[in-house]
Amino acid sequence: MGRDLTPGAFSREDRVRYRRKVRRCLDVFALMLDDFGFDADRPTTGLEIELNLVDANADPAMRNAEILANLADPTFQTELGQFNLELNARPRLIEGDGFADYEIDLQDSLGRAEDRAVKADSTIILIGMLPTLTPQHLVLDNLSSNERYRALNDQIVAARGEDLQLDIRGVERLSTHTDSIAPEAACTSVQFHLQVAPDSFANYWNASQAIAGVQVAVGANSPFLYGRQLWAETRIALFEQATDTRPDELKAQGVRPRVWFGERWITSIFDLFEENVRYFPPLLPICDDEDPVEVLHDGGVPRLSELRLHNGTIYRWNRPVYDIMNGRPHLRVENRVLPAGPTVVDMLANAAFYLGLSRELAEADRPIWSQLPFATAEENFHAAARRGIASTVQWPGLGETPVTELVLEVLLPKAYAGLDRFGVDRTHRDRLLGIIEQRCRTGRNGAVWQAEAVWAAEHQRGMDRPAALRYMLQCYGDLQHTNEPVHTWPID
Repeated sequence: MGRDLTPGAFSREDRVRYRRKVRRCLDVFALMLDDFGFDADRPTTGLEIELNLVDANADPAMRNAEILANLADPTFQTELGQFNLELNARPRLIEGDGFADYEIDLQDSLGRAEDRAVKADSTIILIGMLPTLTPQHLVLDNLSSNERYRALNDQIVAARGEDLQLDIRGVERLSTHTDSIAPEAACTSVQFHLQVAPDSFANYWNASQAIAGVQVAVGANSPFLYGRQLWAETRIALFEQATDTRPDELKAQGVRPRVWFGERWITSIFDLFEENVRYFPPLLPICDDEDPVEVLHDGGVPRLSELRLHNGTIYRWNRPVYDIMNGRPHLRVENRVLPAGPTVVDMLANAAFYLGLSRELAEADRPIWSQLPFATAEENFHAAARRGIASTVQWPGLGETPVTELVLEVLLPKAYAGLDRFGVDRTHRDRLLGIIEQRCRTGRNGAVWQAEAVWAAEHQRGMDRPAALRYMLQCYGDLQHTNEPVHTWPID
């Protein structure tokens, strides 16, 4: 979805032409997987962070255009809402001091952005979901000005044919509706990219799916929406519902949702792209002039623009990516399950846990996906989103077990071994995975800290819920700048 669009309705002819072109791209992609030279010599990683802007009252600040203009930095881009930014870190290897390099780079980039934000009477918050958002903030007029967002909104709303329903039952309940995809802007994530070879992609994707629930449980940071305490990671439920193109009748018929965990383990990356083409009608049927067959025949690297655009409108929690860098194609797993924040070091701890664990599982002699039913992996994912670090999950050989015990006794040792495979310096390995360990031992992640801080503000300071949320978010912002991991944060 990283391309700008020209406004205007799409014709029937546009859709027919696009469908044919997507299928042509898929055929070429299959040929490339058979005998093309993909860049896979060394496993490069990438990282994207979606950011929130708030004003002095801790309300969302609709200032992203002004801040981006003043930044003039291509590593920052717009996101869906005017109170959002996206930071794309430079891809790099994590061997040696790679994680330390990430930390310095991210701190420097965020510092520059914060300087511009302050000049625009706002500040940057790294959080899965702003707790001070109200329905009045999440409206069509507050989408970013880029036409791709309006076009996507129009197509999703038109495909559904009626208002989007939001019904989230957690500690409290939220039941409402919206006439646009604007509530999706509340969902701010950190996304990890891992470049993999074609013949090992399936193993890495399957491993990523198997541990998605554990990742969410340990990293949850989105307990509040519209003043209500809902799931530990409410972002999961909101994203699934705010982009659902299916009315109730299509849900009953088993039509797949566009925010999708999936339904099976795979044997090739082709399985995922083929499912995209088979199950999902196009939302943005925009064609370019490339003939991928001709480009491949002439020895070039096809852009496969239509296949990539279509893939960008299907929101898998672990998304397959085909991309080209320096004239060479490569494949990536894009891990999208985690919220942003609370700090840079917390996000890098999450990255170390994911990258180490996924590599160890992907290269194991006995694959975890040969022992774990896919439906159970999905159940773990949603159970973890609801209850966070207090959740229990199903795991082969253990049955139903607290996620903290699973991490401490089984998964952390595997993450250590996986980071050793990457060649990560042990000092950085131990520091980052030590943060995951302490979260599990204390039972405290971002979601727990937010809930405890709001409870304390309400019951010890006598604040009502809106005031407590503002106070908590202001404290959160101050503590975020210390870059101390969230399990060490004081409540008051």
